[in-house]
Amino acid sequence: MTTATRVPVTLANDHSIAVARAVAPEITKRADEAEALGTMPIDLVERMREVGIFRALQPRSLGGFEMAPVEFIEMVEELARADGSAGWIAAIGAGAPAFTAWLEPAVADDLFGSDADFLAATVFAPTGRAVADGIGRFALDGRWSFASGCRHAEWLLAGIFVFDGDAPRMIPEQGPDWRLAFFPRANADIVENWDVLGLRATGSNDVVAHGLRVAEEHTISPFFEPARHDGPLWRLAFFTLVGVALVGVPLGIGRRALDEFTDLATTKMRAGTFERIAADPVAQVAFARAEAKLRSARAFVLEAAGALWDSARAGDPPSLEQRADFQLAAQQAMRAARSAVDTAFDLTGASAVHASHPCSDASGICTPPTSTCTSVRLASSAMPIPTSALHNQPA
Repeated sequence: MTTATRVPVTLANDHSIAVARAVAPEITKRADEAEALGTMPIDLVERMREVGIFRALQPRSLGGFEMAPVEFIEMVEELARADGSAGWIAAIGAGAPAFTAWLEPAVADDLFGSDADFLAATVFAPTGRAVADGIGRFALDGRWSFASGCRHAEWLLAGIFVFDGDAPRMIPEQGPDWRLAFFPRANADIVENWDVLGLRATGSNDVVAHGLRVAEEHTISPFFEPARHDGPLWRLAFFTLVGVALVGVPLGIGRRALDEFTDLATTKMRAGTFERIAADPVAQVAFARAEAKLRSARAFVLEAAGALWDSARAGDPPSLEQRADFQLAAQQAMRAARSAVDTAFDLTGASAVHASHPCSDASGICTPPTSTCTSVRLASSAMPIPTSALHNQPA
């Protein structure tokens, strides 16, 4: 009699949702532990690495999977449903490997060819200063906030402005030379200042570096230049790709909040009554609205992401209208997730005040300034007025 060998669930063998569901139970079980640590437990991060999550958007030439946007969004959504911080770490952790597509192929292979599963923290904000030395290197100093996953990262991808001497280098018709620099995390110090309500286990501390020497070829300029790797993913504009990476997080957090409320509503009684919350008509209407809003937002996201992918696979960069649709869908997902969490919080009552409750994660993802600014940019693409430079970034 022979015993069948169980093949491990990984992205190399299985659908993205199956992979997420394989690791989700342990993530949920240990969410309180991660919250207390202020970062994801390293063995859980290693488990996510083992199944291939951080290689999902990486070029195949470096060992990645170049996953379709809809599949990636659904995977991150499922992880964020298990725990918001885990979903965020998955999204951020898959970002830097995807952005290696902007390195020269030989440079990318030299840096990461033997380490396809590298872990990186990424900060776009150009709070680093890189001074050109005239021989192809930068002297780099900086402090970067919100470096999610920095405590388990092996690399940093950090935003910089390039200077020639004391003067910022300018790109004609674009502005300051804003780049992202790859360098080992060991060359920077972590400032343990991540003390927040919501997404505590992302470990989004500050990182500081002084006097680094970084080769110019180890920097990328995705804001102004096309990717150097060919493939459908890199026909998406850079910020569209960033949106694909992140949008599953609010969808998953919103879904978890409504799931938690559903479980509670059948057992919890209203104060002063013997009526379960589930029987309260006011609660029923509020829940139904939040459910409809979240499902509608999710459908919009997947439809818009699918349209992006159809164009990219056909060999064409997605149109401005398609990119605007996706950004609009992503912002609606954020609003719907916030609405779902607020509704669940309000209807749940005192049970939701604890920091470990899934509703607390929403405070880390939904910020009105972001929604307002993006809505203005979207309006400019929908109406016959000049569009911003961000809408015309290279694809």
